[in-house]
Amino acid sequence: MAWVQRAIVGLVAAALLAGAGGALYVQRTFPALDGQIVVGGLRDGVRVQRDAADVTHIRAQSARDAWFAMGYVHAQERTWQLEFNRRVMHGELSEVFGPATLETDKLMRALDIMGHARKQYAGLPAHAREALQAYSQGIHAFHKNLPQALPPEFHVLGVKPGGATGAVWEPEDSVAWALMMALDLGGNWGNEFARLSMVRTLDTGRLWQLMPPYPGEPPAASADLAALYRQLGIYRDPATPPAPANTEGDKPVATSAGPQEAAGMLSRQVSQGMLAWAEDLTRNAGTPEGKGSNNWVLAGTRTVSGKPLLANDPHLGLSAPAIWYFARLQAPAGVAADGTAIGAMDAIGATLPGLPFVVLGRTDSVAWGFTNTGPDVQDLYLEQINPADPSQYRTPQGWMPFALRTEVIRVKGQPDVVLALRATRHGPVLSDVQKSHAEVLDLRKYVLALRWSALDADNQTVLAGLQTNQAKSVQELFEALEPYHSPMQSVVAADVQGNIRFKAMGKVPVRHAGNDIRGVAPSPGWDARYDWQGWLPSSETPEDDGGSGWVATANQRVTAPGYAHYLAQDWVVPYRHDRIAQLIEATPRHDMASMQAIQADTLSLATQRLLPHLRKAAPQHPLAAAVQALLRDFDGVMDAERAAPLVFAAWTDELAKGVIASRVGQDRFKATYGKRDYRAALEGILERDDAWWCQPLSCADQSAAALARALDRLQAAYGADPARWRWGVAHPALSSHRPLGNVALLAPYFDVSVASPGDAYTVNVGQYNAGDAKGPFVNRHAASLRAVYDLADLEQSRFIYQTGQSGLVFSPRYRDMHSNWVQAGYRPLQREPARMRHDLRLVPAP
Repeated sequence: MAWVQRAIVGLVAAALLAGAGGALYVQRTFPALDGQIVVGGLRDGVRVQRDAADVTHIRAQSARDAWFAMGYVHAQERTWQLEFNRRVMHGELSEVFGPATLETDKLMRALDIMGHARKQYAGLPAHAREALQAYSQGIHAFHKNLPQALPPEFHVLGVKPGGATGAVWEPEDSVAWALMMALDLGGNWGNEFARLSMVRTLDTGRLWQLMPPYPGEPPAASADLAALYRQLGIYRDPATPPAPANTEGDKPVATSAGPQEAAGMLSRQVSQGMLAWAEDLTRNAGTPEGKGSNNWVLAGTRTVSGKPLLANDPHLGLSAPAIWYFARLQAPAGVAADGTAIGAMDAIGATLPGLPFVVLGRTDSVAWGFTNTGPDVQDLYLEQINPADPSQYRTPQGWMPFALRTEVIRVKGQPDVVLALRATRHGPVLSDVQKSHAEVLDLRKYVLALRWSALDADNQTVLAGLQTNQAKSVQELFEALEPYHSPMQSVVAADVQGNIRFKAMGKVPVRHAGNDIRGVAPSPGWDARYDWQGWLPSSETPEDDGGSGWVATANQRVTAPGYAHYLAQDWVVPYRHDRIAQLIEATPRHDMASMQAIQADTLSLATQRLLPHLRKAAPQHPLAAAVQALLRDFDGVMDAERAAPLVFAAWTDELAKGVIASRVGQDRFKATYGKRDYRAALEGILERDDAWWCQPLSCADQSAAALARALDRLQAAYGADPARWRWGVAHPALSSHRPLGNVALLAPYFDVSVASPGDAYTVNVGQYNAGDAKGPFVNRHAASLRAVYDLADLEQSRFIYQTGQSGLVFSPRYRDMHSNWVQAGYRPLQREPARMRHDLRLVPAP
């Protein structure tokens, strides 16, 4: 196969170097950072400077030109990222990647992300639409007169920006991208379906042992779910084949071999990698476990300076380029085209390519940070099909017809797929496009529909984001956030006057008093008591004015004891929050250094809880004595340079496979493992010494057997000397490029990888997917940025993230933050830095 690999390298080299030679092409991909560019569509000149920290400063004479320039700069630096993300939310990946991404495209079409985005865009006030139009025009202006060569992804994959229509980014796409962020962060339909699947073989009591409610609370659902679903007869007979897919033209076609074998192999490698990515995306949609962040704010009474300090590190899936782009947007006050007054804008922080404003950051007088609140804003409904007429489903008023819609998906190398989609009064029928539903449910009798708040037409999250960039105080910031809708965020803020505040911002449904399922599992869609009853008023969402001196959120339950409303059951277990609280309380008065030290902390309280059980394990294994010697000094710090964290991770992995898989079944375990690690279940099983779960062995024997299997694995992978094993080697933070990180020969160039500490429960988080056979401990979900703000002197603010500002693989700025990030270092985040490295002027066309 060596000749084939050489041919692939040659093919890629030819694609990249065609025309003018390698060095010239590489240079032409770089954006102009200095000088002057004439740009059609600008009204006045805009200055674009890059400082020594590589933060981009955009200074415009109007807000409209600032938003336009932000679009232009995002296109300069992240044009492939914009193209890929646009294809994801439009459901157009298969046009490039073939059938590997078809299931993802089906899900996006079923959710109708773009259809809902268009409705939400139409409902925005005119001045907000003007902002999104200006941003889109900036992206189009870049592509109309390309000042640089397109990055290699376009050439290697044969992709044209904007596809056949050339619509590289439309205003509605920005609304859709906000919806995609809500999809990533704002739901629990995966947990609901997992519970439905699990009680096929478990009784309801065992279900709550496997997927426990929040510590100290009873299950939110009082219904006997197992009995309910058995009575309804919802499950498919295992002897009966699953219902056929709701598609036409979905047949594979033969491809001819020939002189393009190397090109075909490259295409297959990309497609295979994209298949794994697409399966992960569709499998983890609607699953909140592990999706989290940290933020905390300290009042002046708890700081050295006497002014507040604020920290934020949102945890998201790692990617190359990163999801964020740091910039400053500055423009004087003005008037929008519809006559709306636009306040002076001067914000600096993290922008999202696809949106024209600073999402997380500060102005000259107020700073803010987000974490995911995690209320239950998604409910799955069992919709009963009329046995006499399958075009109808049951409602409280009787049988009603499904709403029908047809989508056509273009698939590279295959005929178009015609997708017949249904919707009910609750929302889209997910079981039309989710293979896992067909494997569990009898779809001839029932389908699953999704009610999701983010899809509602009144979602004006982008308006809230635009307004934050003009805030001058904590009060103004939360007034700006009033239109915020989805996903609900736990916002902490502080201003230079010394005010601090936390409030959960976003829409939360109110459920009926008689709802005995409360959205934690699929509900009968024909019973009106399971329908939402309206919305929780903004005045009644959780909040705290910081009277105790500090507020911290880490996706734990944020409602105080006695809180009057039900928000959710699936909060993240409070290990990170508890550790942050320990560290805050351990120091009477904090400064920037102590705030940064908290963000860097890698002590896992979850590891400490299970560690005594691991230390008791004594398998008959040649390495057992040496490993137990290492564990005696292990304190739960998940240090990249130590062996003990790796032993612990491998043991918990094997324990879950040995205990839980044997009781729920291998197929069901594999379908859910990775979405969740079942750590809370293991804690309960070992602490109860639960014979039912551990049978046919004792729990102590299961633990010992798991350690023996773990040592076999580790010895095979890392050698026979445990002292030489390293957690960081097995647990690199991998920022993967889509799609070329899936090609073995290209991944070292396009991916960004660095040995990392932490686990899913450390403040310095490092979540891994133990269900991934190829990289069970690879850190794929971590601090997507870290930022710390000093309200005594906001120019002392700091930030970092895991790759670099540039999304252009040849650029030295593509990965230049990763070493600093993994070492918990920072860069300055200053509105007025001492010097600028680059100075570019965008001037309007005459």
